[in-house]
Amino acid sequence: MVSNAFAFPPPAIQGVGTAGGFTFVLEDRAGKDIPFLAANVTKFMEAARKRPEIGSINTTFLPIVPQLYVNVDRDKALKEGVELTEIYRTLQSFMGGYFIDYFNRFGRQWQVYIQAEGDYRTRAENLGLFYVRNHDGEAVPMASLTSTKSISGPEFTMRYNLYRSAQINGSAAPGYSSTQATKALEEVFAQTMPSEMGFDYIGISFQEQKAAQGVPPAAIFGLSFLFVFLILAALYESWSLPFSVLLGTPIAVLGAFAALASRHMVNNVFAQIGLVMLIGLAAKNAILIVEFARLEYEKGKPLMDAALAGARTRLRPILMTSFAFILGTVPLWAATGAGAVSRRIIGTVVIGGMLAATCIAVCIIPVTFYVIERLARSRREHQSEPRLNAPGEAPAEGAV
Repeated sequence: MVSNAFAFPPPAIQGVGTAGGFTFVLEDRAGKDIPFLAANVTKFMEAARKRPEIGSINTTFLPIVPQLYVNVDRDKALKEGVELTEIYRTLQSFMGGYFIDYFNRFGRQWQVYIQAEGDYRTRAENLGLFYVRNHDGEAVPMASLTSTKSISGPEFTMRYNLYRSAQINGSAAPGYSSTQATKALEEVFAQTMPSEMGFDYIGISFQEQKAAQGVPPAAIFGLSFLFVFLILAALYESWSLPFSVLLGTPIAVLGAFAALASRHMVNNVFAQIGLVMLIGLAAKNAILIVEFARLEYEKGKPLMDAALAGARTRLRPILMTSFAFILGTVPLWAATGAGAVSRRIIGTVVIGGMLAATCIAVCIIPVTFYVIERLARSRREHQSEPRLNAPGEAPAEGAV
């Protein structure tokens, strides 16, 4: 006796399942026959296997399966006075199985099925051994009402959105995401399939497509910036100082994308999570400098001296907290095991962004503070200048 063992790795995300990949559906939207769908499925599979994004691909559609067809002579059954439902029920009962009822015994519930013994239902010729009763109660042999022949056809017919369909399962090649794999399948479909064919997704692939149609990443980042801006505006009671803090964030985002590119990683949902984190992390460094520089400026120091004093005073705390955070996320950078790719992407984004924010943005934040405050002061001075009246114009109310 030969035993086969199969090993399944743990899922990348706990609770999602041990299997991944995509589930693609080809649809015959013209309502043609099985050979038409089979030819297009074969053509599609051959083209998809040539794409580097596709690791493995197969289909559950089996158009040619040996079958045994039982033809019921309806005219003869009518002459013999035999109901068609009795013929089909007899075929099901003896050749397959028919449920009768439940009964209780030994404290358990049992199911009752009737079925012919194995020796009498393994061959189609044994249909002549079974009988069915007509309206007069006479036994009519099944062999006189049916005939059998060997044919070939699909094992089952799958319909999706009311169209005859073929389900295609597969997975992305190493180094490619499921989004890239499904995009490659759509490109293959556009290049190889006629206008009578269509496609769709089912299962978790369908949920991924629906999720991709939700809130775009640009809206998420825009709202994140907006909320941070409003919080900083309330904290400083100023509409200009938040710009000094947030103008250093693009440097961190640039460092994150540079780190992703250096490790040949893609910008997926895990990278976007890391980018949202960077908005707060990069703003934290800027807040330390801007807050101290603002206090020095309010004490009467010149704007340039206040910006330099804030940078010098807060440089050491920024370096200590930033590098402590970076070292704390090194395990994400070098993660292994189940779900390691998602952790590596998040670690790469955070470490790359924080390095850029610490090494580059720290030098730019005092400059942005100086420029923004200089512009804000010029605007305030311009608004506070007395307005000169035109010749013949009456002075404003309350003017001397």
